[in-house]
Amino acid sequence: MSGQSITDRITAAQHSVTGSAVAKAVCKATTHEVMGPKKKHLDYLIQCTNEMNVNIPQLADTLFERTANSSWVVVFKALITTHHLMMYGNERFIQYLASRNTLFNLNNYLDKSAMQGYDMSTFIRRYSRYLNEKALSYRLVAVDFTKMKRGIDGVMRTMNAEKLLKTLPIIQNQHDALLDFEANPNELTNGVINAAFMLLFKDSIRLFAAYNEGIINLLEKYFDMKKNQCREGLDMYKKFLGRMTKLSEFLKVAEQVGIDQGDIPDLTQAPSSLLEALEQHFGFSGGKENKRSLRCQQS
Repeated sequence: MSGQSITDRITAAQHSVTGSAVAKAVCKATTHEVMGPKKKHLDYLIQCTNEMNVNIPQLADTLFERTANSSWVVVFKALITTHHLMMYGNERFIQYLASRNTLFNLNNYLDKSAMQGYDMSTFIRRYSRYLNEKALSYRLVAVDFTKMKRGIDGVMRTMNAEKLLKTLPIIQNQHDALLDFEANPNELTNGVINAAFMLLFKDSIRLFAAYNEGIINLLEKYFDMKKNQCREGLDMYKKFLGRMTKLSEFLKVAEQVGIDQGDIPDLTQAPSSLLEALEQHFGFSGGKENKRSLRCQQS
């Protein structure tokens, strides 16, 4: 369907009558038009998150209400708008989402009105799970991994071993939920899903950067860890290698749908000898000292 539907116009008019400019903007960002939310409506909503007189819970609730719509287009665009505000809005927006016990309950969502509805419903379910996981991550660590300070003196590089071993699994879960979107180039067939994929792509780059720096920190600390920490660290590193393969597949899709190659990082696999050294060190922790490093301290 092209253009705003009669329902869209009536809903927007109702909000005009009641004076709810925020609700009207949400309605306009989540119309039945098969295209991503318009920039002007997203920009207005971002501005709203920075206005102290705007009720953030009410804004979020209006977006949640739109996900109860029967049209996959409206639901998908409500998720995209929410994701956009999590990324670019004032931090108090994601703080509020993180404070809620539940966000999107769309695991059984299905638009049966047309064949495209069936296809897109699959991605709506996956996308909603990622946004839930993104909010949960913030709830657990009080920071958005995609926005944290990076570099040699960044958060993940300077974190102590105990906190690092607790934080890395949270990043891993969010990373998994993102890659579970699993769209192929021939499934990115309209402006709505393309808008979602672009936001996921941007999150994937920033999330992986934090994840990668956490792994670098882990490797730097590994040979000084206690044996039980070595076991956890080795398991996390093995999982990291598996996720790199899956991320590489995700980035190939990004390249195939026209995302600038300069924006796509080069994922260089660590040599297999590194994993062998880690495994050898863990194996020697109960016996001889590994000549390459300090023994794992017995816990």
